[in-house]
Amino acid sequence: MKTIQVTAYGDIDVLRPVDAPRPAAGPGEVVVKVEYAGVNFLDVQVRRGMYGIPTPFTAGFEGAGVITETGRDVAGLALGQRVVWANVLGAYAEYAVVPAAQAIAVPEALGLETAVAVQVQGITAQYLVTDVHPVGAGEVVVVHAAAGGVGRFLTQLAKARGAVVIGTASSPEKAEVARSVGADHVLEYTGFADRVRELTEGRGADVVYDGVGVETFEESVRALRPRGSLAIYGESSGPVPAFNSNEFGGQSVTISRPSFADFTRTREEVQDRVDDVHAKLLAGTLSVDVNTISTLGEAAEAQRLLQDRLTVGKLLLKVS
Repeated sequence: MKTIQVTAYGDIDVLRPVDAPRPAAGPGEVVVKVEYAGVNFLDVQVRRGMYGIPTPFTAGFEGAGVITETGRDVAGLALGQRVVWANVLGAYAEYAVVPAAQAIAVPEALGLETAVAVQVQGITAQYLVTDVHPVGAGEVVVVHAAAGGVGRFLTQLAKARGAVVIGTASSPEKAEVARSVGADHVLEYTGFADRVRELTEGRGADVVYDGVGVETFEESVRALRPRGSLAIYGESSGPVPAFNSNEFGGQSVTISRPSFADFTRTREEVQDRVDDVHAKLLAGTLSVDVNTISTLGEAAEAQRLLQDRLTVGKLLLKVS
């Protein structure tokens, strides 16, 4: 079968097409014929060596497809069933082995393309607004990269909970996308903290959701009200360096670094979050903009577009 493997840590040129044996399902596992693989910043970080996964390995942590084999001790899943999964390495391939606990059935009313497009980014936005900082009506929420994958979902979910959303965007085109999904104000990155304070009459934001990292960190803290919250859920511009917490002592802010794995620890939790996201999609509370790259062989180009921040919405590889 065709796969895209990371042969060494580095830039996109380390992503190589490799023919590999078709996998078999072990106990508690299913084999899925992959139809779509999601492209996420996690893929870029892993390719660069951030998590120390031994090379070579098949890339991709998010996919959707049809079950072709079930292992022993698998209950509730069947051959031919459409499923979606996340946080399991190996999605950039024609077939993938997925723990049954991570394979989530896709409702008939949803296409696989839509289901995989919300699996990582939609769940991330869901736990950020419900668990990390539960957004309340009337709160001021800053969403960085509001036209991006997670940013679009955060904007829509925060608006649905009655918040005022201030987004940031790197271009007029992306600013228009952010407005189209509900952002009340959209700012450039340069000097955004001062503008947030102007828009809030000096009060500051209740929460900043930051997937950018080092480039926005200091201003994100300055944009907060006293006892506000900064949730750093990604680091597309690089990791936040060590800092002296006394610098922010006068604001009594809370800074957190939530991770997908810690908010999807059990199948029940994954299912509850997926059900919530799917229900909002079907009700029209959430919408998704999908950009599909047509072949697995274009995975390197897909990651280049993502890491250079040239995408809007969700980027997928169509595998089969």
